[in-house]
Amino acid sequence: MDLDAYSAAHRDEWDRLARLGRSRRFDGKQADELIDLYQSGATELSAIKTSLGQTVQGDRLSLALSRARMRFTGAGRDVTSQLSGFVGAQLPAALYRIRWLTLAVAAGTTIIALLYALWALNTPGVLAAVGTAADRSDYVKEFVDYYSNRPSPSFASQVWTNNAWITAQCIAFGIVGVYAPYLLFNNAQNLGLSAALLGSQGHLDTFFLYIAPHGQLELYSVFTGGAAGIAIFWAWIAPGARTRAAALADAGRSLFTVVIGLIASLLVSGIIEGFVTKQPWPWPIKIGIGTIALAAFLVYQWVLGGRAHRAGQTGDVEEFEAGARQLVAG
Repeated sequence: MDLDAYSAAHRDEWDRLARLGRSRRFDGKQADELIDLYQSGATELSAIKTSLGQTVQGDRLSLALSRARMRFTGAGRDVTSQLSGFVGAQLPAALYRIRWLTLAVAAGTTIIALLYALWALNTPGVLAAVGTAADRSDYVKEFVDYYSNRPSPSFASQVWTNNAWITAQCIAFGIVGVYAPYLLFNNAQNLGLSAALLGSQGHLDTFFLYIAPHGQLELYSVFTGGAAGIAIFWAWIAPGARTRAAALADAGRSLFTVVIGLIASLLVSGIIEGFVTKQPWPWPIKIGIGTIALAAFLVYQWVLGGRAHRAGQTGDVEEFEAGARQLVAG
């Protein structure tokens, strides 16, 4: 290939491609011309590289093609704008979507824990099966020491990762139908039994005082994760007008984002549990910190989430990112 002759033959086309690539506004004719020049320029660049390898003329043409491609494909959004859209719209909309189911899970867990505690306290032999009288008496001290016998950073990290892992499992395995209800039921049983053990020793107030600072946000986050898992399963059971696959894909994409929000909320509850609960501060202050944390989460879910929902957000990714929902001939 005679590169000089080849460049001279196509110079006008390449110059026109470069000028259009630097333009910011196009009419329909110019847009069509840009695409035609881009396609021919790509073919010519391939011929140059195949015959001669890297050349100055090829590099200039490659730059012109790159600028032209940006004109009709556009630039991707930067990470900060995507993050603000996720935190300000997608995530709260997904949380808002399961708000009533979260309250139902919270009510169900509370009722089961209460019934289990009453059963354990009023049925002879139940608490005795847990341990001897001395063991049950020592449980009060163990319950209190649990919050203070380890360094705060490691304790907060441990409870955070444990709770986040359990909540993520509720959502990830929600499709099987029984996993999330099983974890929630098991959690309610443990709460009821702990309350019964402390109540039998006359320390029911200790149970609520030590649970209240971190437990408000922690338990509500667990309830939210359970609700998301159940909602994913229900989308498969009752898809409505959609196919089961489409309903499941929609619920999975939109509700699995809840995991990210709950990891953040459980981090906050873990910090409260590790650094606040054991402090020798007045209980109203410690419980007040937990109440403020829960209130912030509720505002994010109900107020900001409601605003995002009314703006048309569902928590799902955008249509382009989600791909085709249904294949059609045309």
